[in-house]
Amino acid sequence: MNGISDVRLRLHSQELEADHARVATPGDISRWGLFWRRRHTRKALLSMTSEQLRDIGLSAQQAREEGLKPFWRD
Repeated sequence: MNGISDVRLRLHSQELEADHARVATPGDISRWGLFWRRRHTRKALLSMTSEQLRDIGLSAQQAREEGLKPFWRD
């Protein structure tokens, strides 16, 4: 992995940690907020490279299955 990818992963990790700290439980955000979050994170999964997926412990098939779920499904 090159330096740019490392920085992007670190920044993305920090964003996820900040989001997690802000959102303790799904009941703390609106239903539409939850739908938007699912849509955003699932779209991000579909755009990740195989190296990024390996870093987070997912196969390409697992990422594809999760990424293609409709936003209203848990």
